[in-house]
Amino acid sequence: MNVEEFRKYGKEVIDYICQYGTNIEERDVAPTLDPGYLKKLLPADAPQSPESFKDVLEDFEQKIMPGVVHWNHPKFFAYFPSGNSFPSVLGDMLSSAIGSIGFSWASCPAAAELETIVMNWYAKALGLPKAFVSDAPGSTGGGALQGSASECVLVSLITARARAISELKGQTSVHDSVFLPSLIAYASREAHSSVEKATKMALVKLRIIDADEHGRMRVDLLRQAIQNDVNAGLTPFFVVATVGTTGGCAFDDITEIGKVCRQVSSIWLHVDGAYAGNSFILPEMRVFSAGLEYADSFNTNPNKLLLTNFDASALWVRDVMTLKSALNVNPLYLRHEHLNGVDYRHYGIPLSRRFRALKLWFVFRTYGIKGLQEYIRNHMALAKKFEMLVRKDERFEVRNDVHLGLVCFRMRTGDEPNHMLLAQINHSGKMHMTPAKFNGRYVIRFCVTYEHATEKDILDAWTQIKCLAEEILRDHQLESSSVPTTPEGSERTSSEPMAPVSGKPPIKKKLTRTKSLRFSFTRSISREQYQSQSEHLMDGCTPILVVDPKTLQENFQKAADDNDRNTNNGSNGAINSTNKNGSTKLKNISDVDTDEGSN
Repeated sequence: MNVEEFRKYGKEVIDYICQYGTNIEERDVAPTLDPGYLKKLLPADAPQSPESFKDVLEDFEQKIMPGVVHWNHPKFFAYFPSGNSFPSVLGDMLSSAIGSIGFSWASCPAAAELETIVMNWYAKALGLPKAFVSDAPGSTGGGALQGSASECVLVSLITARARAISELKGQTSVHDSVFLPSLIAYASREAHSSVEKATKMALVKLRIIDADEHGRMRVDLLRQAIQNDVNAGLTPFFVVATVGTTGGCAFDDITEIGKVCRQVSSIWLHVDGAYAGNSFILPEMRVFSAGLEYADSFNTNPNKLLLTNFDASALWVRDVMTLKSALNVNPLYLRHEHLNGVDYRHYGIPLSRRFRALKLWFVFRTYGIKGLQEYIRNHMALAKKFEMLVRKDERFEVRNDVHLGLVCFRMRTGDEPNHMLLAQINHSGKMHMTPAKFNGRYVIRFCVTYEHATEKDILDAWTQIKCLAEEILRDHQLESSSVPTTPEGSERTSSEPMAPVSGKPPIKKKLTRTKSLRFSFTRSISREQYQSQSEHLMDGCTPILVVDPKTLQENFQKAADDNDRNTNNGSNGAINSTNKNGSTKLKNISDVDTDEGSN
């Protein structure tokens, strides 16, 4: 592709992006496809000769887009926001066009220096302690942009591990690995899964601390666990506190956790604020950042709640030299003469680094602090609106404290009907949500994510949720003991009339086994898989069917033998029968037409 072709097709792609954003509501939020759909549409081998870029763009729309989940759709309420905005996209375009690999100051001075400046802007905008701001008087700290919050947690843990081993090792020549069995990390049961993964990668033990009824780490249990390990001759070295947990957006008490950590000199306190940490740009949310002065490191993701597209995760540390000493590798071919320049390759896992600071710089400059504050406050107001709607309906309950953009709700029934409700919500293609376990109960997570979300988006979503729930609740009793405390003054009324759901019709009756399989509502797994992964399987499908492989094989063999025997004997008790359409059905397995839209 030459310059003129790039100019032509570049304009077409920009036009496509603009049209996509403008008309995104015309698309279903998420596809209802089966795995492997794309393999049937694309050739098995790459083309030997060049193809027309026009054909590539056509295939993109016709083959790729049908399999895309639209994270920036007004009815996408799953996970957390996927930060995105036109200024960020343009900044990323320029970063890609420049193509610099900014591992050191010498490799791209502008990338290194802009990252330092933007990270200081960011820290000041969030009101972080001055110890994290590299240009603050007396500061030894600073920040760097990582690829994800998972990287931030891993980098912090590796740094904490290196510091703890150095203290244990002293002047001896013993290998570092000797000390690994004694190192203990701690995190709340509500902490992100990246903490568990990081400890596995670092080969250290992790203690899981239970949370209270609000989803916050129980500080008394943390204190006791640390004391027990110290008494046993082990070395507590890493504690993760969370502000804005994934399950329910709960905020750990950083101050009280920090006081416990200060009592043991070997402990590094990391605060994970991947989603909610960005809310500290609002003065009224800084009540939850109290105690950050105890933290050794802190991370938050502008690619979640600050309109900056992935990947971009900000990590600040109190002592940059401790971080650099843990990750410093300095071969001759990477050295340069500018000793005062910042080499960000010492601040993370990869050597090569994208020019991430550019898109964040574009966002700060085009929105301003006030524009970003307005965006977050809108999400908070809409979440409160949804919370109010749920609490007014006596058939539903809210399980979390709604501080930001996430509401965890459920029907006041058992878990299975709520599994079914979420499955039908996602099957409709008109909304998308995800589940979680919060305070011991299965919940549906409703998170405001769209940049330009309005009250109408919330009202429409609630109307559709109630319509889908109506059919399910006819067959299930409410749990009166599950009613949450209603905020003072909130009105409780019976449900308003149900409005029809646009798009695919709701499933009218209870799902049969065969229909469940058709819609991927039920998954069959081995008992071994269930026992090892039971906490990670509730992903929006209806209940898991646990299968014993040996029993399953025996049943299949018996059915096959019976079928052969009855076919050969012409028995009047035949397993097989033929319906009026001439198709074969199995005895005692009914394929009831529960969803007209599937026929």
